[in-house]
Amino acid sequence: MDSSNSFINYLQVTKNLSDKTLAAYRSDLKLFFEFEKNVKKPDVCAYISYLHSNLQLKDSSIRRKIITLKNFYNYLIDIEVISISPFQKLKFKFKQERKLPKTLSLNDVSKILECFNIDIDSLSPFGKRSFIRDAALVDLLISTGIRIGEASSLELSDILVSEKTLLIHGKGRKQRLIYISSPITWNRIMTLLKERKKEGGNYLFLNRYGNRLTIHGIEEIYSKYVKKANLSKKSTPHYLRHTFATNLLANGADLRSVQEILGHASVATTQIYTEVTVNRKKLVLKKFNYRNKL
Repeated sequence: MDSSNSFINYLQVTKNLSDKTLAAYRSDLKLFFEFEKNVKKPDVCAYISYLHSNLQLKDSSIRRKIITLKNFYNYLIDIEVISISPFQKLKFKFKQERKLPKTLSLNDVSKILECFNIDIDSLSPFGKRSFIRDAALVDLLISTGIRIGEASSLELSDILVSEKTLLIHGKGRKQRLIYISSPITWNRIMTLLKERKKEGGNYLFLNRYGNRLTIHGIEEIYSKYVKKANLSKKSTPHYLRHTFATNLLANGADLRSVQEILGHASVATTQIYTEVTVNRKKLVLKKFNYRNKL
């Protein structure tokens, strides 16, 4: 449908959305057009039922597709293709499933970091380059809580050496500055930067072929060190982001500052980490508070 292409172009120009978000919009519209033949007068309820019963999508996925379609039909009204949105008088209720963020214990994080306390002079030239990259990457994720997509897109020019700061390119093309407070983390980044300047290219983290390290590549590197650390529980790099945020709040950081550091659009997204810290405090008090035994 031509209007769907113009809608995507409209979003790209006016909303400054990321390629990933635009791809999600395209996917949602494609699925809708495959189901609905009369786009101007769609059977919305039948489509929602199809998503729920036939495709068995989660409520969160269905809710996102509804938002896409609402925006699409508002666009059709704006360009005078239709006069009334089929979603105008429809209301949908979904179960609000709130999962607490999964985190690592500080002991587990320490075990991962211990993997980098080795003598690199015993490594081969290739092994040494990979180790320097891995140490800087994993330590950066631990020290800053940035998303792996943000780490993947870091360029050499994003490192502000005099300020010990990185320019992070976040979701929705929003930028933020992150200060590297750990001297060890900063030294590892500087060691990598020194090596990268010898090799040339723009990106900070490269794969063995000299191309930008993808998010899947970062996941594989993280998995490698989780195994080396002999952690008892499975985890993903995103656990490090959750761990970072939770510990900031547990140690007294204010919610607004944590929101800005993480690059959350809304403070409500950050607020869920406070529930984790409250739960941890409950466990500690139940176990260690002397008053419980009096």
